[in-house]
Amino acid sequence: MTPERDQAGDPQEIERVFLLDAMPEIPKPLHSDTVCWNIEQGYLSSSDPLPGQDITEGRLRRVTHADGSATFTHTIKSGLGLVRLERERTLNRTEFEALWPATKGRRILKTRFRIDVQGQIWEIDQFSDRTLVLAEAELPTVETALPIPEWLQPRIIREVTEEGAFRNFHLATRKGFLTPDPP
Repeated sequence: MTPERDQAGDPQEIERVFLLDAMPEIPKPLHSDTVCWNIEQGYLSSSDPLPGQDITEGRLRRVTHADGSATFTHTIKSGLGLVRLERERTLNRTEFEALWPATKGRRILKTRFRIDVQGQIWEIDQFSDRTLVLAEAELPTVETALPIPEWLQPRIIREVTEEGAFRNFHLATRKGFLTPDPP
């Protein structure tokens, strides 16, 4: 999806997020349009705001793909809610591994299922370091309607787009909705 830009020309992420009660069963006809990633995310931010406070977060991400290959990114996001500023750059493995130790104590692990539902990408994140499942969808504009797939509707507890406690940064810094499960 081409990112929307703010008045200064910075890329914006427009995303709606939903809390689920469990991992939904993805219908078989969508399996061929579903991609599974294992994601490790760590946060570099030295700020430590409470959920609901505006933040600028520096995130490192390693995505391991089904074929075993990995991609590495450094992302800076700022803002809260539906519309946030987002800048991202690709890292090589050496750059990532040099920066990764700085995220100690501010990490999350999750499996992401990217599902194409009639051109709309849904991302279902099943966290492996806590009992939590979130669904999210990026939109091209704030006004874009978001039809919820029938197979997903029964699993939705509520929309949490505007709830800072569900942002990955807050989850990684243990100020989010749930603390990690014991090892």
